[in-house]
Amino acid sequence: AYEIPKRDWSSDVCSSDLVSGADAGAMAGALSANLPWTVTAVDEKPGVERPAPPFTTSTLTQEASRKLGFSTERTMQAAQRLFQDGHISYHRTDSTTLSEKALGESASAIQEMFGAAYYGGARRYATKVKNAQEAHEAIRPADFTATPSAARLSGDDLRLYELIWKRTMASQMVDARVLRTTVEITGTGAAGQPAVFTASGKAIEFAGFRRAYV
Repeated sequence: AYEIPKRDWSSDVCSSDLVSGADAGAMAGALSANLPWTVTAVDEKPGVERPAPPFTTSTLTQEASRKLGFSTERTMQAAQRLFQDGHISYHRTDSTTLSEKALGESASAIQEMFGAAYYGGARRYATKVKNAQEAHEAIRPADFTATPSAARLSGDDLRLYELIWKRTMASQMVDARVLRTTVEITGTGAAGQPAVFTASGKAIEFAGFRRAYV
């Protein structure tokens, strides 16, 4: 049996060199010829991931662009319709605050839809924008029990409402627990010199807020 050593990566000093195409090719050839490689260290660290705050106008337009491919104009037109029809709160805001009423309603909805393990108490987010209009709430669903599938919406309105509903629900859910793993792999490179590589990844141990929104 071979015991893979643990490594304190925080104390390592890392360095790298730029190499030419010819040198890189020689190294790749040597590594391919000297198999197998060896796993020489493994480091596992538990961690947590916290949900993002509810949407402001700027973060909504950014996320709609990233996830839905919407332009700012397209996002705001859909948000205007959702607001006018009573599906969401006022959509022009730079506040991440939720009212006490919204906090209570989201708490009930989370526990009913996902279970008690996914709610750990109200989360209150500080608004970082200077001179933010705290009179307005963050952009949120008007009714937390109105899931996207039950909201009777379609097209852009449905897609944007789903984004808002999921983000707001997730903002009040518990942290996700993850296990981050870094593996060190050593092979024999050119001129018999060791070549060390690292690969990193993570596993989700408890989904937490990710059940609603990633």
